[in-house]
This record gives sequence, C-alpha cells and structure tokens, in this order.
Amino acid sequence: MHYTIFDTPIIRPILAWLSIVILRLRGWKIEGEFPKIPKFVMIAVPHTSNWDFPITLGVCFALRAKIYWMGKASLFAGPLGPIMRWLGGIAVDRSKSNNLVQQMIDVFNNSQQLCVTIPPEGTRSKVQQWKTGFYHIAQGSQVPILLAYMDYQRKAAGFGPLFYPTGDMEKDIAEIQAFYKDVKGKNTHYQ
Repeated sequence: MHYTIFDTPIIRPILAWLSIVILRLRGWKIEGEFPKIPKFVMIAVPHTSNWDFPITLGVCFALRAKIYWMGKASLFAGPLGPIMRWLGGIAVDRSKSNNLVQQMIDVFNNSQQLCVTIPPEGTRSKVQQWKTGFYHIAQGSQVPILLAYMDYQRKAAGFGPLFYPTGDMEKDIAEIQAFYKDVKGKNTHYQ
C-alpha cells in the first residue's frame, strides 16, 4: 500500500502525543486493543457525524495503529488527491458497485499488511439496513472483521472482538449488529 501519514517519521510521534492530549482533554477514553494481525477489515459503527473521522484518526495515532479507508474517487481528484491518499484514503469507483468488493479483495490480496475501515451504514444519515460490502470483502479476502465503535454518550472509542465470517451472512450480520446495540453515535436521531 501507499505511504501515509501513519508512516511519516517526524509527524507520526507528534500526532500520537497530540492525539493523546486532545482525547484526554475532551474526556475521551480508548477501550480494547488494536489487533496485532496483518490483515483485517475494521467496521466503524455508528457513523453519524463528520467528527467520526478525526476522532478515529486520533485514536489510531494514540495507539500507533495504521489504517486505511475507502473514499469515492472524486475525493481524490485534483490537488486534494495526494492529501487524501496521505491520510490513508483508497480511491474506489462507486459507480461500479458490483466491482467495488472485487477492487478491495484485490487490494487485500496484493498487500502484506492492511486494515481498511468501512462504515457499514455507508453514510452518516439514518439507514434501514447496513450495506454488506464489508462482509463480502472480509469473506472474499479471508480476513476477520474488527468491531470498532465510537460511543459519544460514554465518550469511549474502542475495539471489540475480531469476527470471522462463517458464510451465513444473515446470521453473522445479526450477531455483529447485536454487539452495537448500546453504542450511541453523535447524532442519535440518525441511528
């Protein structure tokens, strides 16, 4: 994968220290541990605010974890493109939705180490059901799913268990969603 902010020698330790200080000052605590395995999909639930992204980056800097995230290709056009890639972005063509899962499986298969963060809601707005791309990517890449969360009510961001897809998508997603039943996003009216 490409060089990111998480690989930048001088900036990374400064941002780790700064993230720890800011998270503490804002009353946030980090729960659980970032896995020490080479490849996995990390789902981020709930995703109800633009604040989710900077807090997630702060948590990852504080833990010295390296993540990537998927973004629509238009975010990577023009002068913002290199910045988005440096922040860990992977450009995907969402107009070819059938191909999106395969695009990410190929990225996983061509990487020795990779954690891609995917919000199953697919948007910050309220949804009736999750998009299942994260599940298909994990299953197709034969990697586990890390259940990550950001609970604004408790001001706790963290990592739950690793979930290994069984192939019974309906049962697996119901089990994953049960983990998040008490987690509150910033904008709870979206949940």
